[in-house]
Amino acid sequence: MYVRGYAKINIALDVIRKREDGYHDLRMIMQTIDLYDDIEVTPIEKGIKIACNKPFVPLDETNIAWKAAKLFQEKYNIETGVNINIKKNIPVAAGMAGGSTDAAAVLKAMRSLFKPELTDEELMNLGVKLGADVPYCIVGGTALCEGIGEKITKLKPFRNKILVVVKPNFGVSTKEVYQSLDLSKIDEHVKVKELQEAMAKSDLTYVCNNMKNLLESVTVSKHKIITSIKKDMVRMGSKGAMMSGSGPTVFGFFTDMLKAQKAFEELKTKYKETYITRTI
Repeated sequence: MYVRGYAKINIALDVIRKREDGYHDLRMIMQTIDLYDDIEVTPIEKGIKIACNKPFVPLDETNIAWKAAKLFQEKYNIETGVNINIKKNIPVAAGMAGGSTDAAAVLKAMRSLFKPELTDEELMNLGVKLGADVPYCIVGGTALCEGIGEKITKLKPFRNKILVVVKPNFGVSTKEVYQSLDLSKIDEHVKVKELQEAMAKSDLTYVCNNMKNLLESVTVSKHKIITSIKKDMVRMGSKGAMMSGSGPTVFGFFTDMLKAQKAFEELKTKYKETYITRTI
């Protein structure tokens, strides 16, 4: 069973409050982009085996894709094992849900192989046990995500917007970013409702002028290069640039494919993990 695990960006990321369980209540607008990992899941006699094209990706029970397979087996009493082959294209520790989307892909592949009657909602209820982004990655597209990310409302598609995406050559711990966030210092929250309405009208100008990520200040305070990349993108013709998730990936919207291509080529000389893609 072959499944694509698509990356996401956050067009809005608002943090409402810190919960008693240590997590944060969020309001986010998530958007799938055309950058994906290829996941192949093959039944074997027993156990779970993982292979990956990237040497730094763990191939044991610490891998979230392994955890997804194990959770599915235990939940539905599946005795058959699986071999999982991951071809990674999405940057790791980048704020693009690379691990979560692999876990979601494994759940979808195992549904197809073993339990095709399962609904997306049932799969999402399973996925949230693995991580807050996994339920969104199961359905993808344009969505409002609330709670810790598990309450998902599908929105009108915001498709075919040109993006240049840059991941600097370091990763960021999502947990550490949230731990460093001081909500008392936030004086302005994100215009989530207004952004939602603008996206429904495909008003990219409003989106670029008002998109906001409350985690950006935390990550930028430790990694000034994020600000530098944003400025470079705007100088090269981006209508607006922002950090995705907990970072450090930066994306920029372009309305002109020629400018986007030139920006991609220039940024690629500085940052290996640079991509030109679209919202889907």
